[in-house]
Amino acid sequence: MPYDVSVPPVPRAAARRRPALAAAGLVAAVCLTASGCGGDSGQARPHPGGGAASPSSEPSAGPSASAPGGSAAASAAPSSGPAGTPSPPRSSPAAERPLPDGPLSGRTVVVDPGHNPRNYQHSREINRQVDIGTTHKECDTTGTSTDSGYSEARFTLDVSHRLRTLLEARGARVVLTHDDDRPYGPCVDERARIGNDAKADAVVSIHADGSAVGNRGFHVILPAEVRGGAADTSKIVDRSRDLGTRMAGLFVRATGSAPSNYVGGRSGLDTRKDLGGLNLSTVPKVFIECGNMRDPADAALLTDAGWRQKAAQGIADGIGSYLRAVP
Repeated sequence: MPYDVSVPPVPRAAARRRPALAAAGLVAAVCLTASGCGGDSGQARPHPGGGAASPSSEPSAGPSASAPGGSAAASAAPSSGPAGTPSPPRSSPAAERPLPDGPLSGRTVVVDPGHNPRNYQHSREINRQVDIGTTHKECDTTGTSTDSGYSEARFTLDVSHRLRTLLEARGARVVLTHDDDRPYGPCVDERARIGNDAKADAVVSIHADGSAVGNRGFHVILPAEVRGGAADTSKIVDRSRDLGTRMAGLFVRATGSAPSNYVGGRSGLDTRKDLGGLNLSTVPKVFIECGNMRDPADAALLTDAGWRQKAAQGIADGIGSYLRAVP
């Protein structure tokens, strides 16, 4: 859908360190107009969902990763034992309580916290190759961490909990792909399947990058048009782009963070065809890399609970804007 852009630019960061990757819709400095978004209140490539990641030795989790109130809305991910055999899906008691009426009532959102705090203890299992349609990739990766030892997996769970609370307050049913309730994973193909099986109206996978010092800012990863094997994104590319563009603009507004100075040509958007979580999705889905954990300035934001709440707010606003615009 066309976008009306009206917000003044965010100041530009340091000069870009690499050529722009595939990106669409200039949102580095913009938000949508009120009709679109006002109503809802190193390594050069990112690594989510099976790409190469900086290993984390998983030291102390750093700042608290507990959620600001509320327990899990639902966990659709099956637990798996040491051999990786899934058991039946489990839901938390909170999944059965009534949700408030709100602008997102009747909508289902799947929130995918990237990685798993114990992936580093299960190298054999997470290195197992899974089919992502066009090729095979690792089941999952460890994710990265800040120099102080705050892991990406703890960060993603914290932001996911905050996001769930915000979305539930607007009436949405929220499903987490996992909630620190399994020894590793889920694998990237299972993460996609959870969103598909839930018939989600939108899916967002939460991440933080592990790039070089000096590389700063966030970016939203969109699915490329991919067809091969079980992968066919042709029906979700346009809607995912809509979701991602709105999310990028509203993330700027909520956090004050600038779009990435090293991925996406400062647009805040990057289109990729190598991520199983996107390739295998049959519902609108994006990833968001909230910042670079290996850069001290970005790490100071990512480890700050107040900033993480703003990040969750920006993501929730983007999801809400998208869902209010589509049937």
